[in-house]
Amino acid sequence: MPNLVLLRRKIDDSGLTVTAIAQKSGLKRETLYNKLQGESEFKASEISALTFVLQMSKEERDEIFFAN
Repeated sequence: MPNLVLLRRKIDDSGLTVTAIAQKSGLKRETLYNKLQGESEFKASEISALTFVLQMSKEERDEIFFAN
């Protein structure tokens, strides 16, 4: 399960809206909102897209999506 608190913080720090992030990453807005609510898991392609859009380092990506 991703660390949604850290992901939301990264989104807030980006200065982008969730809608803009969804568009830039190729996700539907509703899909991203649902994933941010923990209703479903992120796919590898979605993690990759969000990493690019939010300009995450590999360490940030791993801390958000892969840490237990």
